[in-house]
Amino acid sequence: MDKDITSNLKVRHLSLIVALADHGTTHRAAGVLNMTQSTASKMLRDVEELFQATLFEREPRGMKPTPLGQFVIDNARGQLSRLLHFSDEFHARRTGGYGTLTIGVISGAAPGLVAHALAEIKRMRPLLMVVVHGETSDTILDMLENGRLDLAVGRFSTDRHRHLFDFEPIAEEELVIVARAGHPLAGQRPAGLAELADCPWVLQPRATPSRRALDAAFGEAGLRAPVDKIECSSILAMMTLVEVSDAIALLPASVVDVHLRAGVFTVLPVRPKITLDRFGLITRKREALSDAAVEFSGCLRRNAALYPR
Repeated sequence: MDKDITSNLKVRHLSLIVALADHGTTHRAAGVLNMTQSTASKMLRDVEELFQATLFEREPRGMKPTPLGQFVIDNARGQLSRLLHFSDEFHARRTGGYGTLTIGVISGAAPGLVAHALAEIKRMRPLLMVVVHGETSDTILDMLENGRLDLAVGRFSTDRHRHLFDFEPIAEEELVIVARAGHPLAGQRPAGLAELADCPWVLQPRATPSRRALDAAFGEAGLRAPVDKIECSSILAMMTLVEVSDAIALLPASVVDVHLRAGVFTVLPVRPKITLDRFGLITRKREALSDAAVEFSGCLRRNAALYPR
């Protein structure tokens, strides 16, 4: 009969599993955890006996996770992250604070909707510690799955996310194709994608919704996707590349608004417009939100009126 994993697995076991994954050898993992190598080796044997499975392949240059081991590592990271968050929250409340709220936000939602919602909740809870991670949807949903976030504002990147998270649509996000002021295409009549196919592009990674929308638009027009391209996960780096070169980019209008008003960027009018599904509030299924997360969700809903429907 299998042993009851949940009854026998300890926090130090989880810490060892993650340390081995991060550092590759029992010697280095033991050093990080302030234990002897022999203790770490024995603990690993105990853990594998508990799981009745080999979690790491022993190789000449270190340890490599097995497929089952990688599954355990991913879950161990999530459990440790949740425990750390709980510890921080408990300490803050015990000392009279208001705890911590950690959110992940796609770039298009951050300048307007989320900024106003954050300002509102800080008026309500001045001592609340808020941590904001601005990333692409795929990245913030990985963080949400691993317990590193309380909630996210974004979109699903893969079908599996529908089984992991609840989604509440909040607002739309306008996308525009931008170039530097003085770009050879600036000021011309509305163009079709065919006229932009051979331009240099700065593109978000393939897993992002906006990149998929752009690739789909080229496909629907019977065109190949751009080949002269730089892929970049940083919106700030994308804008810098557009500013200093002839590269063009598909970016959220809210993100580039300041650059447009300052005359640094220009919008290239393209027909048809490239659109995305509405972004929204994303939370883990069957997991209650903290009081601060509930209040912040309310702030998001109230401020959604700032965005077009």
